[in-house]
Amino acid sequence: MSEAPVRVRDLRERIIQTLAFEVLGVLLIAPLYGFVSGASGSDSFKLIVALSIVVMAWSAAFNAAFDRVEAHRKQRVASARPTAARLVHALGHELGATIVSWPVIVWMTGMGWWQALFADVVLSLVYAAYAYLFHLGFDRLRPV
Repeated sequence: MSEAPVRVRDLRERIIQTLAFEVLGVLLIAPLYGFVSGASGSDSFKLIVALSIVVMAWSAAFNAAFDRVEAHRKQRVASARPTAARLVHALGHELGATIVSWPVIVWMTGMGWWQALFADVVLSLVYAAYAYLFHLGFDRLRPV
């Protein structure tokens, strides 16, 4: 007798998850970025929104792929994800996000590539902590 397939989030749930993550992230991170960088509130908001849009596409693809691989290899749903897997998920997500967002920071801020990479890495570390907490809460509030 074969086991029932492990359910993963459908497209509607994935859209809700992604939009909630990005909107809350912009509201939390833009003021923090402005405070730390000295950029104006407007410039901080525009940069973080632009990064959010770029990363939103990455996020949807990464989360869907991660869930499918986890369901296939570990036979578990996202809401049953242990701490170690949550850390791998958050760090993998942020590494990819750094790669796609680095050129956006250079273009929008006028920073050099190395300075923009530093800013991107710092933002990624902040977002990694946020991603861990957000997804933990999301999976508890909206289990599969």
